[in-house]
Amino acid sequence: MPGLGYKYDTVKVKAGYGRNYLIPKGIAILANNSNRKMIDENIRQAAHKAEKLKNDALAIAEKIQALNIEIGAKTGESGKIFGAVTSLQMAEVLSANGFDIDRRRISFKSDIKTVGEYVAVVELHREVKAEINFKVVAE
Repeated sequence: MPGLGYKYDTVKVKAGYGRNYLIPKGIAILANNSNRKMIDENIRQAAHKAEKLKNDALAIAEKIQALNIEIGAKTGESGKIFGAVTSLQMAEVLSANGFDIDRRRISFKSDIKTVGEYVAVVELHREVKAEINFKVVAE
């Protein structure tokens, strides 16, 4: 849940929010002793899978960071881009290089409005973020 926590996190919320929204929607369960024991067992069983996913994400991060990416954009005479480079364009370039990454996991450290070098951040795992250096060139 964005802004609240990840799966299996124990968080404290107002009683009405938990009782009227989170629990009926199946987003959360009450943190009593029996539910905590059940969650601890689920975490133990999922730990091996989570470690494998993290290692896979680290391997992908190394490969992505090694890429030399250039994104073409239509520009004016001053080097200013018509529009802006978006995460969708970055996702398409990564897809062309063999990496299937959702555009919502890609963010930029600054707005991309001119030709130059920039940095994109790709969240591959909750603990693994890859920084990609790329160039925006005039078409």
